[in-house]
Amino acid sequence: MKENINAALINRLEKPTEEMDVVIDTDAFNEIDDQYALAYAIKSEDRLKIKAIYAAPFSNRKAAIPKEGMEKSYDEIVQLLNLCNKKELIGDVYKGSEAYLSNEHTPEYSPAAQDLAKRAARYSPKKPLYIIALGAITNIASAMLIQPEIIERIVVVWLGGNALTWPHNREFNLYQDIAAARIVFNSQAALVQLPCDGVVSEFRTTGPELVHHLEGKNKLCDYLVNITRKEAEKTSELATWSRVIWDVTAVAWLLDGDYMNDTLIHSPIPEYDHRYAVDERRHFIKYVYQIKRDQLFQDLFRKLASNN
Repeated sequence: MKENINAALINRLEKPTEEMDVVIDTDAFNEIDDQYALAYAIKSEDRLKIKAIYAAPFSNRKAAIPKEGMEKSYDEIVQLLNLCNKKELIGDVYKGSEAYLSNEHTPEYSPAAQDLAKRAARYSPKKPLYIIALGAITNIASAMLIQPEIIERIVVVWLGGNALTWPHNREFNLYQDIAAARIVFNSQAALVQLPCDGVVSEFRTTGPELVHHLEGKNKLCDYLVNITRKEAEKTSELATWSRVIWDVTAVAWLLDGDYMNDTLIHSPIPEYDHRYAVDERRHFIKYVYQIKRDQLFQDLFRKLASNN
C-alpha cells in the first residue's frame, strides 16, 4: 500500500510544465514578503491561474488575536489587488479562520476553508488544484477535515517550518498552529515544503537593491519599496539592513525557472516541542534544500517593474 501511495505522490509532486489553477493562502499583513509573493503570482499569470485568495490568521505585534490578523490580511490582499490593477479578483478573496485549530480533529469553519473544500473537490489526482500557502496552515487543514477526499486532488506548496538540520522548529508559520501543520504533514497529501531558517533565509534583499531595481517603476513597486523600508527601520538598528522576502519562493517553485533545488524525503512530523520526529517508513514529500537567490530575484524584479 505504501508503495502505491508513494508512486502517486511522486507523480503529483513533479513540477507542472503547463499553466495550472492555483489558490493562495496568505497572512498578507503580517510581514512585507506576502505582498511581494502575491504580486509575483499575479505577474506570472501566463503560468498561474489564480482562482481564489484566502486570508490566513496570525497574531503578533501587528495583531493581538488571530481574527484581527486575518481581517487585516484580508484588507491588505484587496489593497494589493488594486495596486496590481486586478480588481476583478476581489470577489474571489475569502476571509479565513478567526482562530487556530483547538485539536487535530475539529476544523475551523470559515468562508476560506469552506470554499477550498468545495473548490478542490472539483479537481482530480491527474489535474490537481495547487495551493500556495504563505502563513499558518489553518485554512488548508480545516478544508481537509471538512472534505477529506480533496487530499488526493491538491498539491500544497507551503513555506513553513525550519530546515531539518536547524536546532529547533520554532518557526512563525508553523508554531502558531502546530495542530494544522501536523494534519497536513500526516495527511499523505502532495506537499512541497520550503523551510525557512536554514534554507529560504538565503532569499534576502537590501535597500539599495530595491531602490535600483524597483523604485519609481510603478505604483506597486513604490509601495513595496516603501513598506520594506519602513519595516526594516522598525526592526533593525543597522544602516546596512537586509530583509528576507521568503514567501516569494513558494510561488517560484511552480514556475518554469532554475530557482531552487529540491528532493524527495519521508514526511517529517512537526512535534509540539518544536522539534521534528523522523520516520523513514512514512510517505514522501518534496523538500526544498537550496534557493538560487540571484536567478530568482532577477525574475521577480523584472516582473514587478513591468507595467503588464
